[in-house]
Amino acid sequence: MNILFIADIVGRPGRWAVSQLLPDLRNTHQIDFTVANVENAAGGFGLTKEIARKIHTYGVDCLTSGNHIWDRNDIYPYLDEDPRVLRPANYPAEAPGRGAAVFETAGGQKVGVLNIQGRVYMKEIECPFRVAVREIEKLREETNIIVVDMHAEATSEKEALGWHLDGKVSAVLGSHTHVQTADEAILPRGTAYVTDAGMTGSHDSVIGFNKDDALARFLLQIPRRFTLGKRDIRFCGVLVTVDPQTGKSTAVERIRINVPRPEEDEDRYDRRDL
Repeated sequence: MNILFIADIVGRPGRWAVSQLLPDLRNTHQIDFTVANVENAAGGFGLTKEIARKIHTYGVDCLTSGNHIWDRNDIYPYLDEDPRVLRPANYPAEAPGRGAAVFETAGGQKVGVLNIQGRVYMKEIECPFRVAVREIEKLREETNIIVVDMHAEATSEKEALGWHLDGKVSAVLGSHTHVQTADEAILPRGTAYVTDAGMTGSHDSVIGFNKDDALARFLLQIPRRFTLGKRDIRFCGVLVTVDPQTGKSTAVERIRINVPRPEEDEDRYDRRDL
């Protein structure tokens, strides 16, 4: 079976890219299940109920997130309401939402998804390594096809989790840093791995945001409101092929596609999307 992981969707440009490309990608690559990280989908910060529902209409089956899922308080009730939207599993149990779930494809195959967050240079929440193993044991009661979104800053922490879970899950796919890495591999025990899937949004930017805004913060060291980049929109992600009998991956491929749009219609995605 083929599983597509869409890299961090950043604001309207990212959502527009998904709306334009995903239907054809699902057909061309015979994709059975799609996961997308959406923690930056609403204006670059957080997620809203309306945007979550919109992204599902594009053909995304499961929405994962990370530390920015908490940026908009109005999403909290929806995290409890919709099991298709995940937050990192290693936040306290009392936090809204869930960190893992099992889904069923149109063909009747069950797929488990686990969302986990790193701790290096991030919040000191529960240990991602121990929580991941605990949650995977529960998921494996229903399926041996399991995809892990490892949302973390440090490449070392992501790589360590990949080795830690090799043979226990189908794929460990990194998110959060928005820069796609070229280290995709099938680990020795059958787990597909990449340190970071990249970013779906404007690449004429600094990780999706206006270059001038980012440079001003670095140069002046004073607060400045970030706005989204608009040009050079790209769809990034990872395509994983999994043996449904064993749950082991047989292929992994990075995806990075330019999404052309007419220069005279620069803000077309603003009118098409929320």
